[in-house]
Amino acid sequence: MRIFRWLALPPLGLLLAATVVLLTHEWAVAQGSHRVADVPYVAASAPDFDTKRHRLDIYQPTAQAATPRPVVLFIHGGNWNSGSKDDILYKAIGRRLARQGFVGVVISYRLAPQVLVPQQAADCARALAWAVAHIKEYGGDPAHLVLMGHSAGGGLAALLATGSDTLLAKYGLPARAAHAVLLDDPAGLDMLDYLTKLEYPNDAQYLVPFSQDPAVWRQASALYHLRAGAPPMSLYIGGETYPSIKSSSEKFRQRLTQLGAAPKYVIMPGKKHVGMVTQLFFEKSELYTELRRLAQ
Repeated sequence: MRIFRWLALPPLGLLLAATVVLLTHEWAVAQGSHRVADVPYVAASAPDFDTKRHRLDIYQPTAQAATPRPVVLFIHGGNWNSGSKDDILYKAIGRRLARQGFVGVVISYRLAPQVLVPQQAADCARALAWAVAHIKEYGGDPAHLVLMGHSAGGGLAALLATGSDTLLAKYGLPARAAHAVLLDDPAGLDMLDYLTKLEYPNDAQYLVPFSQDPAVWRQASALYHLRAGAPPMSLYIGGETYPSIKSSSEKFRQRLTQLGAAPKYVIMPGKKHVGMVTQLFFEKSELYTELRRLAQ
């Protein structure tokens, strides 16, 4: 009888009810997808192979399709020193990508302090190369592959989109290996300016993933690699995100516009930085609509 009295308490009862609803909904979402987990995208014989980080998960719709499906390769954020494809949020995003009709590819990559950001970008390029070469085996169309990243992952996706000098060519990829790119509140687009100024509290922490070498700051900043011929890009920025993300994204937009490739640029009112990725939990998010447009 005591358990029934506990359940009758409004806070506990509401919490348990919400948990049941959430788990039931997530179970229903999961029925529409099939996950192929822990696929290595770097050869085990490679001298730098990381058995935990050099892996990706593929989320396929369970429904049959007459033609290959568009692909979304998602790069997680986490301050360049945390995050994994195995985090609950990113698994939920993978399932929702499949439910939206995509073949979702959610990757992990090595983190600081083990490696610097240029090596993280190289990991992402290797994952992209794997997807271009193998995603047909999972029902995906590599000719309609959209890169997407949030926060640090947005900065890494931007490095792939701009080519970052010889980064893509190093792994056998053309400059437009991605069909299109969606940057979700991207961080790190101009770390040369950011780390030169060090104007915000705790900025020195970023000297770990970016080092103390200004040449690395520039190399790891997508703004300085922009050139004509980059794939179409969309930038979605939180109206209440960090000032540095707002300013660097605006510079990125201006530079693309100067190159004759003005991106779709959307500021989402009231959204904070974390909210820009957690909105992907909701299947009616505008970001999914934009992914479908970009994938065409």
